[in-house]
Amino acid sequence: MPNQQNKKAVPSSIGFIILGIIVIAANLRTPLTSVGPLVSLIRDDVQISNTLAGLITTLPLLAFALLSPLVPKLARMYGVERIILIALIFLTVGIVIRSLSGAANLYIGTAILGLAIAVCNVLLPSIIKRDFPNKMGSVTGLYSISMSLCGAIASGISVPLAVNAGLKWQGALGIWGILSFVSILCWLPQLKNQTRQTATTSQHKDSNDVNVWRSPLAWQVTLFMGIQSMVFYVLIAWLPEILKQQGIDSNQSGWYLSIMQLAMLPFTFVVPVIAGRMSSQRLLVGITATLLLTGTLGLLYGSSNILLLWIIILGIGGGFAFSLSMMFFGLRTENAHQAAELSGMAQSIGYLLAAVGPALIGYLHDATNSWKLPLFILLGASVLLFLVGIGAARNRFVGNRYSYELHGKDDKNV
Repeated sequence: MPNQQNKKAVPSSIGFIILGIIVIAANLRTPLTSVGPLVSLIRDDVQISNTLAGLITTLPLLAFALLSPLVPKLARMYGVERIILIALIFLTVGIVIRSLSGAANLYIGTAILGLAIAVCNVLLPSIIKRDFPNKMGSVTGLYSISMSLCGAIASGISVPLAVNAGLKWQGALGIWGILSFVSILCWLPQLKNQTRQTATTSQHKDSNDVNVWRSPLAWQVTLFMGIQSMVFYVLIAWLPEILKQQGIDSNQSGWYLSIMQLAMLPFTFVVPVIAGRMSSQRLLVGITATLLLTGTLGLLYGSSNILLLWIIILGIGGGFAFSLSMMFFGLRTENAHQAAELSGMAQSIGYLLAAVGPALIGYLHDATNSWKLPLFILLGASVLLFLVGIGAARNRFVGNRYSYELHGKDDKNV
């Protein structure tokens, strides 16, 4: 019966749904990563404080944390395809509102687009689980690399668009509304599958219901997602400043940050493919933690002559960590609904940690006037990532009372 369900759930045009996933994924970071390089322009034009300027980045992460647990329930009530389409419309509206003049529009638009991205963040992994159960690795790889590549591009071209092209910060942020509008057009064909898939899912939902919030395995996946998110956003926020204290000028430190993100790209595609072919991903978790530990130790004690090496190692480690966290949503669940529930739980806690992390690290730096303690925190986070990752990588499914071996053996101790 599960095999029949998967067959029925796969749309008639595989190409269209893959295109839809790729284009939607391209929208999940660009509205966020395009802001950082423009913060000073926005702050001076709107006349807000540094604290309020920082809220432009933090607000979407808080929106992710608040809405993510509710998204699976909305999808179950109204259908996954319909909810994603509504989210894409709100994403486009949020981008447009944010690009209008005035501080109020800036924050209202940011909140709207943050809520919209939260919906897509949670539901895309469940779509992949439902429609590509035997190709989760390769499709997740395409999803991850599209998100990361477009996010990196947005960071790089924001200032040239605003200054060199004369679009100002409003145009440099608003131009991404074109991409979100294209994603609406690409997703529209999926609505014809809505009724059939909702009916099919409802026939099986009772037997497949689990409470992921009571599953230790789900909490291990959640903590893995949360820790890797915190590490990533801490590095995005503070790596240039860390490098400046080591004598690297502003321009060069900005390039190092871009290189770190570019180093992630090949591994955001390769790692999901490899992980999908392994019964347990513990080896990949070990490699991930080793890379993050090595890169952080390099920043602390390594030679400045090979600083670029430490940055690349951190980028590769980040690529491993992000890809594994995305794959765990599908690998540790039995069906699309469970994948959505686990994704909602993990991304809620994960982005809450991501929102708190940069502020905490900044506070520790201000308190000690040094980056040593913050970097020791990152070392500790890498060790903790390994410990929870070893549990998350086990060959199990999440469950309400039990977690199941993928090959059918029950384990009551998971």
